[in-house]
Amino acid sequence: MGTQAGAPEPKGTPQSPPPELRLLPWVGTEDKPCYLITDEHGGPVSRLADTTESIQLGMGRELLAHADGILPDAPRGELRFLAECLTGALRDALRVADSRGRRLKQLS
Repeated sequence: MGTQAGAPEPKGTPQSPPPELRLLPWVGTEDKPCYLITDEHGGPVSRLADTTESIQLGMGRELLAHADGILPDAPRGELRFLAECLTGALRDALRVADSRGRRLKQLS
């Protein structure tokens, strides 16, 4: 879904603004970023991306709350697993922040 690799330059007609370029909250093959070229009307992929971002951020919040609860007495193996999960959640949150930051810049 969406396009991959470096961010392509969206093209619009002289009469219309260029379509929005959105970084999607998932990666494609070889961990390359995926982009969606769209207009101001949210389509099914935009709605799926919105839902995915919401789920990713919610899972990060739950994982952080879980970490707060087990950190004082967690065995070493659980700490490693927790660190791996927190790393993934942080990666997702940063991708969401990057995507939303790009969209905010386009509005200004």
